[in-house]
This record gives sequence, structure tokens and C-alpha cells, in this order.
Amino acid sequence: MSTYFISRHPGAIAWAEEEGFHVDSQLAHFDVEVVQAGDKVLGTLPVNLIADVNARDAEYFHLTLDLPPEKRGTELSAEDMRCYGARLEAFAAQRLSI
Repeated sequence: MSTYFISRHPGAIAWAEEEGFHVDSQLAHFDVEVVQAGDKVLGTLPVNLIADVNARDAEYFHLTLDLPPEKRGTELSAEDMRCYGARLEAFAAQRLSI
């Protein structure tokens, strides 16, 4: 079982390291084909990729921040992320036929 952290942001990578999260592979871009049953994926993926992760019997943990609008689109440091309540939250998604 592997843990993947998906982020291209240096502050997010530093935050995960400083918070002591175990990460086997840090990836700037995500390829769901690497995910195996029992793996954990951490990051900020779109819902369709979360569904793909869960369909492979792996867990997804979303990097959540309470970010004010004026800070959106800016690079944050690890300390900034802590100030904005950075945390990992488990989510699950699945595709449904409509």
C-alpha cells in the first residue's frame, strides 16, 4: 500500500512534510493508473478523479483550506496554510448512471 500526495505547490508539499504525513510519492500531476487497492491519495483532485480512486478500492483525502477570496490563486507557504486551517478530510465519490 502506497500514499501519494498530489500537488505542484511548494507550500503544500512543505506543509505535508512539516505536519508529519507519511508520503511514499509526491506527484505534481496525477495518473490514476498508479493507484492500487488499499492506497491513499492526498491532494485536491476533481470529483471524477476521486471517483476513479475510489473505484480502485483506494482512499482519497482532500487538502482543505478556509481560504479568503483575496488569497485564491496565490502561492501559500506552509505557515500560511496552517493559518488558513489546512487539513486532510476523507471523501468518497462514485459515478452514477443518469
